[in-house]
Amino acid sequence: MIYLDSNATTQVHPDVLDAMMPYLTDNWHNPSSGYRAAKRVREAIDLAHEQVAALINASAEEIVMTGCGTESNNAALAFLANQHRDTNKIVTSAIEHSAILRYVDALVDSNGMTVEHVGVDTGGRLDLDAYQAALNGAAMVSIMWANNETGVIQPIDEASALARKAGIPFHTDAIQAVGKTPIDVQQTPVDFLSISGHKFHAPKGVGALYIRSGMRFEPMLRGGGQEGGRRSGTENVAGIVALGKAAELMKVRLDDDNHAGIASLRDHMEDRLLAEIRGVNRNGSLEHRTANTSHLSFDGCEAAGLLILLDEYGVQCSAGSACMTGKQQPSHVQTAMSISPTQAKSSLRLSLSIFSTRADVDTAVEAIQKAVSKLRSVQGNSGVGPVQVYTSD
Repeated sequence: MIYLDSNATTQVHPDVLDAMMPYLTDNWHNPSSGYRAAKRVREAIDLAHEQVAALINASAEEIVMTGCGTESNNAALAFLANQHRDTNKIVTSAIEHSAILRYVDALVDSNGMTVEHVGVDTGGRLDLDAYQAALNGAAMVSIMWANNETGVIQPIDEASALARKAGIPFHTDAIQAVGKTPIDVQQTPVDFLSISGHKFHAPKGVGALYIRSGMRFEPMLRGGGQEGGRRSGTENVAGIVALGKAAELMKVRLDDDNHAGIASLRDHMEDRLLAEIRGVNRNGSLEHRTANTSHLSFDGCEAAGLLILLDEYGVQCSAGSACMTGKQQPSHVQTAMSISPTQAKSSLRLSLSIFSTRADVDTAVEAIQKAVSKLRSVQGNSGVGPVQVYTSD
């Protein structure tokens, strides 16, 4: 099987697996205990904090380990909502992940807060003028760093700077950005940043929340006081060690610009699809996107049918977010980008990883050609329109 769904989850890297295995076998002790074996486990957790911090140029003390990216997002929003009940307006974007949108909806229902969803342009990037206007009277902001469906990178430098100038705390869901694009929290003034390990070759069930030094924080989980009192619960040691190792590996790749190779592979795939299949539409900004993500629409085809055929042909991908797979309506992301419902329902997300190869991509292109041809033949849609490119650049 050729795997092109890395925005949904990634394969655990062999080096990550090797790093975590001792903490599932010999080094299984509780890191809060006082004997030497437990202290060695504690040292491994401390190292993982340093490794994760280094990936985003933070300090180890600013990293809180969590159970997943959703927990990281919810923990940040819950704290900010509790801190700012007097000014109860939340500003977010129209293209956020459900881990943000649904929690914000819950805050509106339970806390009486209001929310303003700032729109995006046809390239999928935040409307900064509308965003700046929305900041008036806001208590908190949450804007994603990179979109999970399109890979489009948001203007986080500008958005966070505007929030900082207005004295408004700023959270970013960076789950699709960490490990894929350089992030420096010393240069970009975000206050909270969410991370999920399984998006960059760590296992599922571990994440992290960056909390800028000096920011107040009250935890969602209270108990034994682990993670410096910010996230109680006996630590998932193997998962935390794995997250640290994955962060270390991704930092090396980003420092060496190895993600340029993934971008080249993605571009090769897109170039072939655009040249060899009529009626292929590229969606989203072409300049501002993660190196691994391609979002394409195929005229005259339903994505649901394409996914079935591609699975039969040995190619695994998705129609937008994995969280939306199986739903028939266009995603809120594509709707916000003014993509027509017909085109939205014909869209595939193809997302690569460090394990993707040129041979994989070429085989996938041939499978997509075959699937599109078959589906158009069955549906009687052999005539398609010209290629369109949606971009704000």
